[in-house]
Amino acid sequence: MIRLLKLEYLKNLNYNPFRIFAGLYFVILILLLLIGLIDFDFAGIKINLKEQGMYDFPRIWNFTTYIVGLLKIFLGCIIVFSICQEFSNRMFKQNIIDGLSREEFIASKLLTIVIFTGFSTLVVFITTFILGKSYSSTQENALIFKEIYFIFNYFLKLFTFFSFLMFLSVLFRKSIFVFLGFFMFSVIEGILKFLERISFITKAQNPVEREKLEMNHHFITDYLPLESMSDLIPNPLIRTKMAELIGMEFKFEYPIASVVSCIIWSIIFISGSYMILKKKDW
Repeated sequence: MIRLLKLEYLKNLNYNPFRIFAGLYFVILILLLLIGLIDFDFAGIKINLKEQGMYDFPRIWNFTTYIVGLLKIFLGCIIVFSICQEFSNRMFKQNIIDGLSREEFIASKLLTIVIFTGFSTLVVFITTFILGKSYSSTQENALIFKEIYFIFNYFLKLFTFFSFLMFLSVLFRKSIFVFLGFFMFSVIEGILKFLERISFITKAQNPVEREKLEMNHHFITDYLPLESMSDLIPNPLIRTKMAELIGMEFKFEYPIASVVSCIIWSIIFISGSYMILKKKDW
């Protein structure tokens, strides 16, 4: 493992896109976590997310993990560039000649993914805890860690996303095709989700019947990769004091199905990456 870590370190240290995107990601991550302290002006109305309760325990765990989750593409670019350069610069073939097995290659990329995911999760955890202790209006021990599970969900969301990008990178080998492939996949998944929802709505005769069906219905598209990741962390804006005033209610049950789905998809992506490497001779 140490050998693989050193190998990845030497490869990525001299790769400019790796350093640039890594630096940008963590700088923007910290700034984004502090966004709730800024006053926003919407149509003459000043809105401050801290005053809206977003930095209160326990909802702050939901708020920070959702916000920084929007930045995952930055870290995803690092993963994509790191893998694609292996093929474009013929480093992969040279490493195989030098004795690096395909299993070790996948393991080295997984180590990179785990390290970045783990470090990002740690930064989010520490920053969230500090912000909560500094600005939360409630400091009850029972509330501080009540929704700490969002930190695990954040880790799983990033790991699944990066495993998906690793699979696409091994499949297409060029970064431009990886991002095009990801875009096409997201569009197709969105279309399938839309069609399934439309089909579901047409079955309901009235709003009451529709609500009953929704309570007992599980959509097939909910188990697709991107949708499963999305369901791990709900939009926290519905939990603001302003949303509560207009009657919006936050309903959230821990998404066990999405957690299991993400774990399964991660295994599929990792296994698929290995099978592609094993099948093709580069």
